[in-house]
Amino acid sequence: MDDAVGGERPKIRRNLSATRAATRKANEDAILKAAETVFAEAGFGGATMQLIADMAGLPKANLHYYFATKEELYRKVVERIFKIWLKAANAMDDAAGPGEGIGAYIDAKMEISRKYPNGSKVWASEVMHGAPVIQDYLETTLREWTEGRCAVIRRWIAEGKMAPVDPAHLLYMLWATTQHYADFGHQIETLNGGPLSNADWAAAKASVKTIILRGIGVSPSN
Repeated sequence: MDDAVGGERPKIRRNLSATRAATRKANEDAILKAAETVFAEAGFGGATMQLIADMAGLPKANLHYYFATKEELYRKVVERIFKIWLKAANAMDDAAGPGEGIGAYIDAKMEISRKYPNGSKVWASEVMHGAPVIQDYLETTLREWTEGRCAVIRRWIAEGKMAPVDPAHLLYMLWATTQHYADFGHQIETLNGGPLSNADWAAAKASVKTIILRGIGVSPSN
């Protein structure tokens, strides 16, 4: 009996640990989602921890347990959308050519604009105000990422797989176009007569890929 009880204790501890971890993740996700919305609507200066706590449905004390300051939470929101964008670019790294790589990147970036519009708006607002909080991201991670993708594009150009265009300006165009669907979502919905449907999103992705890929001398694969 003692052995049985002794064997149950580690199992109970593991279960409790898993439950706590799941609760923590759920709370953090709720906080980040609420923070994205508040920061997107009110900006860093207008947002308060109380507003974020209310939107997340948590006591303010709980909010401070996970994120001690508003700036810490803000940086986490920015970091999250940035990491999601970086992951989307993996499609370019091992692609056979620009049709597959840039096409998949456009698909991924537009899907992110669809799923995380507020995160994109927070990033856009921060950069338009001179990046007072995340300038270090721009000078380090984003610069390194951009140089790496530019090298991939230059290789495709050298291999004769696409027109000789400036890689940096191609990336700027890709970012501007795909993130427009998040940052100016209200304008698009107004002109569209309502939110984009699944069919609308599919058509938008196909159109963007066709326009950009043909502009660099590549035939869209779909």
